[in-house]
Amino acid sequence: MLAETRLFFTHLIEENLSVANLIDSKFTFMNRKLAEHYNVPGVLGEQMRKVQLGPDSVRGGVLTHAVIAKITANGTVTTPVKRGNFVLSNLLGMPPNPPPPGIGSIEPDTRGATTIRETLAKHQENVSCAMCHKKIDPPGFALESFDPVGNYRKNYRNSRGITREVNAGLRYGSVDYDLGRSVDSSGVTVEGVSFNNIRDYKQHLLGSTEQVARNVLSKLMVFATGGEIEFADRAEIERILQETEESGYPMRNLLHQVVLSRMFRER
Repeated sequence: MLAETRLFFTHLIEENLSVANLIDSKFTFMNRKLAEHYNVPGVLGEQMRKVQLGPDSVRGGVLTHAVIAKITANGTVTTPVKRGNFVLSNLLGMPPNPPPPGIGSIEPDTRGATTIRETLAKHQENVSCAMCHKKIDPPGFALESFDPVGNYRKNYRNSRGITREVNAGLRYGSVDYDLGRSVDSSGVTVEGVSFNNIRDYKQHLLGSTEQVARNVLSKLMVFATGGEIEFADRAEIERILQETEESGYPMRNLLHQVVLSRMFRER
């Protein structure tokens, strides 16, 4: 899983591809095991390699990588809040404000009495929470189509309460769950744009390619200089964005611009 994301990012640099591929792409990197995990046929062998995705594939872009699904889930359950926060903070570079003190966390109802949407709807009744959740929840809902380890799903799973064998190799031989409620991956963004699924949401995100490029550039600059972006540095960031806009913000060009920038050479 981790190799997929590392190889994907490396490929963007080597081929000087647009940062828009971080949102959606026509390819990813897999070997046989990961392809089976993703239910992608025709990938043989243990060597990771570039795989072209079909036109109807839900894959493409880093948000659908299994490693991202895993680090944005709470163990065995998914959480739209954590995933929505990841999209805002790590992809768009627009992290929401921290929750008010004493507000508590949202725990999933493992009894299935309520859906996570119902829980979040009640949470939004708190005025101090509603403003941020209108931004956080929609991208999290879009990613509900992926379970805690990145499998695409149409239904949630209800455990049968079966104790699994100690030998991990035996787990694939039995099914210890039943299909539960249908997954609803639709939503409405804070801008008022409706989407039905992850494909729709990624199409919406492509309209924010400039902001993704700004975030990538800022992170590269922080990594390269060891210092945070100051107010006086913003003009340099915007200059680089203007110079790379026409070519679609290619990844290697952004790296070159970082090295040539005043911020890198003078710090």
